Amino acid sequence: MSIFLATFFLLYGLMHAYTFIKARAALAFGAPVAALILFGVAFMVAAPVLVRFAELRAPDHTARILGFIGYTWMGLVFVFVCSALAIDLFCITVRLMGNVSKTDLSYIAPAAKAGFYLPLVCAVFVVVYGFLEASRIRTEEVVIKTAKISPQLGTLRIAQISDVHLGLLVRERRLERILDQVRRADPDIVVSTGDLVDGQRNSLNGLDKYLRDVKPPYGKFAVTGNHEFYAGIGDSLDFTEKAGFTVLRGEAVQLGDRFSIVGVDDPAGPGYGRAGTEGEKGLLSKTNQDHFILLLKHRPSVNPDCVGLFDLQLSGHVHGGQVFPFGLFVHLFYPYSSGYHSLGQGSSLSVSRGSGTWGPPIRFLAPPEVTIITLIHDDKARNSEMAK
Repeated sequence: MSIFLATFFLLYGLMHAYTFIKARAALAFGAPVAALILFGVAFMVAAPVLVRFAELRAPDHTARILGFIGYTWMGLVFVFVCSALAIDLFCITVRLMGNVSKTDLSYIAPAAKAGFYLPLVCAVFVVVYGFLEASRIRTEEVVIKTAKISPQLGTLRIAQISDVHLGLLVRERRLERILDQVRRADPDIVVSTGDLVDGQRNSLNGLDKYLRDVKPPYGKFAVTGNHEFYAGIGDSLDFTEKAGFTVLRGEAVQLGDRFSIVGVDDPAGPGYGRAGTEGEKGLLSKTNQDHFILLLKHRPSVNPDCVGLFDLQLSGHVHGGQVFPFGLFVHLFYPYSSGYHSLGQGSSLSVSRGSGTWGPPIRFLAPPEVTIITLIHDDKARNSEMAK
């Protein structure tokens, strides 16, 4: 965690330094204005930490206002830097082409002011649009035909929520929109694949009742995500259980005669040895392979040794990138960043883009979702296969 925070603040600080340099080149402000801006920059860089302190000690509305301003600024700076870097790369390319062709192409490249204002306008547009996109919860449908579901059951509908990040910014209104999609699907089972919470206990007061009112016939099941541990695993588990979920931490449960759910802890937890990649294979191996085995795992990483030991893995964690172009960086670490993927040997993976937001309360080209998985009995389907 300390390495993550050090890396985060280093990169976040560099982003602000770059933004300051671009602003000064375009606006040519003097030393007094520069000093004032640098003070504001330092405050905004520290805002994520200040938000956590405010969440613990300040009134709720103060912490929420600070969180909204700090995290919205984070999204604005990120998009500005990406856009400005793209313009800088274009300018460098133009300069190189001019040197090679011995032609003056400088008229093609934007001036310093344009190189500041264009990405600024782009960033403001993305943030404004991103608020709207983050509030529009989509339903993504996955249909799987399998011989493992008993003919007596016929079909089984599973609603997956993931990465809701309940806390300061994701509150009742967003949660109700998410649960409206769940109720509309009328699922047999509801699962949460981690990061249900992202706040201290006092930020979660009263939110559990909304989830508790959703009562599918076969129950609700959850696994931990990294933010359950960051927020405090004790309080996170207490909230999740009060919300009506059975939390699976390196455990398997059997529902009916031919369906099992296996859940493992996120590796952010200190107990990873019993519920992580090493324990995952042993846990799956002990589960009846004649059952349809649903694996709940927060991160969309696939253990090659486990392929063939489960039928469907449900994951989240990466938010589909949340704000483009961050998804391009995410893809370097998690090749399966959203959607359905066949893994071979009868196993498949479905990755949710997430139902809420982390950090900036916006989404851009990565809309939030509730995933509805319908399992259909089909004697002809020797292995699980998807049909849209």
